[in-house]
Amino acid sequence: MPNLDVSDVLLDPDFMSRGLICTRTAVVAGNNGRSKNTETVHKFNAVVTTNSGDKMDRKPDGTIITGAINLHTRFILSEGDASSQADEIEWQGRKYIVSQVLSNTQYGRGFIKAICELKPITG
Repeated sequence: MPNLDVSDVLLDPDFMSRGLICTRTAVVAGNNGRSKNTETVHKFNAVVTTNSGDKMDRKPDGTIITGAINLHTRFILSEGDASSQADEIEWQGRKYIVSQVLSNTQYGRGFIKAICELKPITG
């Protein structure tokens, strides 16, 4: 499979979800020695596939819904580092956090696969 190029499929509008929103938060050192967060919002397209699906985890103190999706895209995503938080993705009204980014260049020039976990609901 080293020569398999799936670019035509991954760029096909029949498979691609359009208008996903990526909120990127950079951690910037402030003048007072404290860091502050700076957010930028980007729209991008990706093929979205299921990872683990949604799971309901019943615990004594409440029920938690967990889940994950895979994104296949040429848009560069980040799982976070010392200077930025992990990217937050919004797709179909739900928010996900990028937990892992893998190179998928063996399937076509410039593609990555990002594993995104459903963001816990807080309240």
